Amino acid sequence: MKNGLFILSSDNVNKSEFKTLSFIKEIFSTKFKKIAIFSPLYNEHISSISCFCKDDFQSYFSNQKELRLKTIKKYEEILEKNDFVIIIGDKNKFNTNLAKDLNLPILTEYLDDDEAKFDELKSTLDFSYSVADKIYFNGSNKFVSTSILEVKPEIFFDELENAKTNFKTPIKFEYELYKKAKSNLKTVVLPESEDERILKASDILLKKEAVNVILLGEPDKIDKKAKNLKLNLSKATVINPLKSELLDEFADEFYELRKHKGITLEDAKKTILDKNYFATMLVLVGKADAMVSGAVGTTADTIRPALQLIKTKEGISTVSGAFLMCLEDEVLVFGDCAVVPEPTAKELCDIAISLSSTAKSFGIEPKIALLSYSTGESGKGKSVDKVKEALNLAKESLGENVDGPLQFDAAIDEKVAKKKMPNSKVAGKTNTFVFPDLNSGNITYKAVQRLTGCIAMGPILQGLKKPVNDLSRGASVEDIVNTVLISAIQAGNWYENFSIKLRK
Repeated sequence: MKNGLFILSSDNVNKSEFKTLSFIKEIFSTKFKKIAIFSPLYNEHISSISCFCKDDFQSYFSNQKELRLKTIKKYEEILEKNDFVIIIGDKNKFNTNLAKDLNLPILTEYLDDDEAKFDELKSTLDFSYSVADKIYFNGSNKFVSTSILEVKPEIFFDELENAKTNFKTPIKFEYELYKKAKSNLKTVVLPESEDERILKASDILLKKEAVNVILLGEPDKIDKKAKNLKLNLSKATVINPLKSELLDEFADEFYELRKHKGITLEDAKKTILDKNYFATMLVLVGKADAMVSGAVGTTADTIRPALQLIKTKEGISTVSGAFLMCLEDEVLVFGDCAVVPEPTAKELCDIAISLSSTAKSFGIEPKIALLSYSTGESGKGKSVDKVKEALNLAKESLGENVDGPLQFDAAIDEKVAKKKMPNSKVAGKTNTFVFPDLNSGNITYKAVQRLTGCIAMGPILQGLKKPVNDLSRGASVEDIVNTVLISAIQAGNWYENFSIKLRK
């Protein structure tokens, strides 16, 4: 049963006219013992209702993102102490966005019986609206009088339960990243302390107590730069690799791991002075849980030490890159968009398995499509045959949660899926996309990012035994924060969530 409802009231509502709230509360009191009512924004017409930003309304509203994050937190706190929560707000875009953040059905109140508005509302509301003494339910396309609902409240409950709310907004996703990271605190090493973006991101993460941070560099230089930038990095651990007591231990370990490649002990001692190699060793020996680099160096600088030292998971031989595509109402997973130029069928299978694990780590139940230029048996050709072979391999591990070959429209559009792949449990419901090659994957993620304005988090490196993630050299502070949070969550879920049966 859904545990909340968002009521959008008329702009000119007053206490005598605002009858929908009292009616809804009366209906729900027949099912729930504890019902809470609150309004995120101060409204003079409904000031008697609990409101958490009334005293400092202007400062909160000046930062809408912060207010939306605070509303999510407040809603969860109220829900812990109550059985059902009713949220009240005026009809505006901000409150509609809040309802999506909270994944709540919307009921909109109108004070007039204007039939011309009904068709307009049908296409914009996900649940219902009230006019005069009737409530219209969008799902079943019917009106029910309030007098009938008073006698048969189960009609309202059934409609509410069947209301389609499957939102995951970028702000809600960011909130969940912080919440997940804080619930299982991990240590992330950042080798590039010379970049002020890294220091600013560390300041944010430490203030929110989301991760433990290790910075590599000279303590005096980092401290001086932090003071100049007015940052508080007192809780960060700072290690100077050039003077670390770990140097000999790491050099010996590196030598043992790479001597079969002709590496000498002297070579190992020189190599381990490189910050990325030193940071990777910290992860390898368990002194850090994850590493994030690439704001200054290249992708190869970040990945090479991980491939040499940390290596891939059992059953997976392919390192690939995923992107979390945070659209307005949902989060999709794309891969590989960063690493493997021309994957083989086996590598596509590895990518699908890794994407499944990545999706689960971030609360997404994966429905995985192996993409192609044709759907099902409609097309032929070398690339289609490769996707079909990858599907047969992937099904051994992922079962009915993976399907293909699928064109993008058949993967994401239920109407198209019914025509092209009517018996598929993935077609039309896909949230995790495996691209047939790096060319198509990279082009598509950038096209979606630019055309929709969505947030593209990644690349998230998959397939390694422990998390190492690469930053773009143009990464913003927010990008770095998100990548560190993702890495910490990966570290917390790396073994627990990788419950997929691996191929023998």
